[in-house]
Amino acid sequence: MTHKQRAEAALNLQIPDKVPTFELEFQLEDLMFGKPFLRNEDLKNKSPKEREFLIKENAEYMLHVYGQLEYSIIPVQYLDMQGLKETAMHIRKLTGDEYMLTAHGDGTFSIPNGDEMEKFCYWLADHPDEAHETAENMANQAIERNKELIDAGIDSFILCSDYCFNAGPFLSPKMFEEFVQPYLYKIIKETRQAGAYTIKHTDGNIMPVLDQLVACEPHALHSLDPMAGIDIKVIKELVGDKVCLAGNVNCALMQTGTEEEVIESAKYCLTHGKPGGGYIFCTSNVPFKGLPVERYKLILDVWKRMRDY
Repeated sequence: MTHKQRAEAALNLQIPDKVPTFELEFQLEDLMFGKPFLRNEDLKNKSPKEREFLIKENAEYMLHVYGQLEYSIIPVQYLDMQGLKETAMHIRKLTGDEYMLTAHGDGTFSIPNGDEMEKFCYWLADHPDEAHETAENMANQAIERNKELIDAGIDSFILCSDYCFNAGPFLSPKMFEEFVQPYLYKIIKETRQAGAYTIKHTDGNIMPVLDQLVACEPHALHSLDPMAGIDIKVIKELVGDKVCLAGNVNCALMQTGTEEEVIESAKYCLTHGKPGGGYIFCTSNVPFKGLPVERYKLILDVWKRMRDY
């Protein structure tokens, strides 16, 4: 199977030849491969020719990095809309349909920062009509952006609005059902109808809104946060026949735990996520700057030993 076929099989709840892997974002590229990925600030004051050269060079570097890591899904990030489209189109020219390409694609309310939390909650309560109008506009903008990226070669979207703390959602299930769920459903529905896959990400304890998330019909749920008590064995039993599961490898342990604890976390996820298909191996957040490279390599070694069906 190609990498893309492997990802498609998992996202469609089928059994591929191997468990696919990817990350929502990979922040260790400079430590593991020698230089960082291109970012918007690197293109400031560059001429059109210089910009074109840098974007093509970065696309080729991305293929090197993600090829070495054996990712089935390549995250296309860090650039403006035009940069994302140019990157996707260049990767497609180089590799055809070998890889699935993904970009950010959410447009729903997420946890406000601490300074805005109280103001946001009062706004929902005092001005619900205005909140619904805002939510509708945000969803429509996300849908149009996603369709534009699909035309450029992106074929999956990470929906990265965070909804939950470790203790539970930032909105009650009732308020979530009113102000988030309908708009998430709309984004997923129209993005799927446009021909792309959707991976819904949120950290934290999703259990109070798990049924609502699944009812929105994303292809996959990520991150299945073990720091918030989410157990992939339980989630697999509850909804593994309805949605692909992605993640659950404990990022906290990867930074502060023993090697044995890191290995056991990776093994646990593969043991309980892999059976019957519908699982993508990845961390419970991202391989972030400051994470020891050896720890990330450690979980990839476990994946390589256990990935075959």
